[in-house]
Amino acid sequence: MSEQDFIPFCRPTIEDEEIASVVESLKSGWITTGPKVQAFEKVFRDRLGVPHALALNSGTAGLHVLLAAMQLQPGDEVMSTSLTWPSTFNDVELLGLKSVFVDVLPGTLLMDPADVKRKLTKRTKAIIPVHYAGAPADLDAIAAAAPGVTVIDDAAHAVGTFYKGVEIGAGKTPAVFSFHPIKNITTGEGGIVTTHDDEIAARMKLLRFHGVNKDSAARYAKTASPRYEVIQPGWKYNMLDLQAALGIEQMKKLERFNGARAELAARYHEAFRDVPEIAVPAVPAYDHVHAWHLYIVQVDIERLTIDRDAFMAEMGKLGVGVGLHFTAVHLHKYYREKYGMKIGDLPVTERVCERIVSLPLYPRLTRAEQDRVIAAVKKVVHDHRRNVARVG
Repeated sequence: MSEQDFIPFCRPTIEDEEIASVVESLKSGWITTGPKVQAFEKVFRDRLGVPHALALNSGTAGLHVLLAAMQLQPGDEVMSTSLTWPSTFNDVELLGLKSVFVDVLPGTLLMDPADVKRKLTKRTKAIIPVHYAGAPADLDAIAAAAPGVTVIDDAAHAVGTFYKGVEIGAGKTPAVFSFHPIKNITTGEGGIVTTHDDEIAARMKLLRFHGVNKDSAARYAKTASPRYEVIQPGWKYNMLDLQAALGIEQMKKLERFNGARAELAARYHEAFRDVPEIAVPAVPAYDHVHAWHLYIVQVDIERLTIDRDAFMAEMGKLGVGVGLHFTAVHLHKYYREKYGMKIGDLPVTERVCERIVSLPLYPRLTRAEQDRVIAAVKKVVHDHRRNVARVG
């Protein structure tokens, strides 16, 4: 099979407008943080109606700086689901905070509010619901389970997601977005944090760029003084104009991109309707708009002669790239050893993490390519279907 025949799991949609915008930045001389970053931040402020949108070089950096700006104390507890990328809990640990792992609901794989309530303590200072695969977690139920605790939207999958008529990031809680090439829009790497809190935003601005009170745009403007001062130690997490140049154009196309994803998801739903070995994603019953960042099926391994990992390998042999979102964080070596986590602690998460497979889902996926993906799934199921002896 040639490289051209392989269907990758992800293929970012980069069009002429994005290329022209990057070239414009290159020609302008502003390739680090400058006017394009400021314009990209304004896109989010205007779209979401928030006073602050701070661009950074990754969503991980955004969460790190946000948690630091909240001035939590060592030992304070931060909750999130284990069905996520490890960066969420890595940020928690790097700030000397305590990780608390919450299980997910068996259908939607979103944060389980009942488990939040069970694990709530006086030290719980923040809860980070993951809007998994582009579907919104039940924010009202989570807030009710932990009254008074700060909720942070993990919106890495949720550009364009709505919860009960409100776009994620537009609410009163801070939200962290990610723009990795796999995401619904991309800046190559990058992230944005939205917040209504003036003090948090001011501290984040310091922490994302060395703790210096002026970024490059401020120091090198025509009438600016070159002097600068460190207010407190910070990181170098600033976004580049080259990245923002992509993001500005991508955001103009978000509805088109997300609409294409929704159409592809609907085709997958229909294709697997009569394949009992493949469980399609469940969606929340409450009012919402799904961004369809990922299309994640669950393979019924009890009905097959192979496990999930072998299923993924077979898909690769048939020329289809697939993904795994995610390996349960609480079972990684560091977290197992530090917190004594073990199999059985989060039963729903652990069960689904042995069954989930992410199928290709992106605007540039053609219908013919999607048909090949569907055919490959059905072939692997057919070739490895377990023969169950019937009695009577």
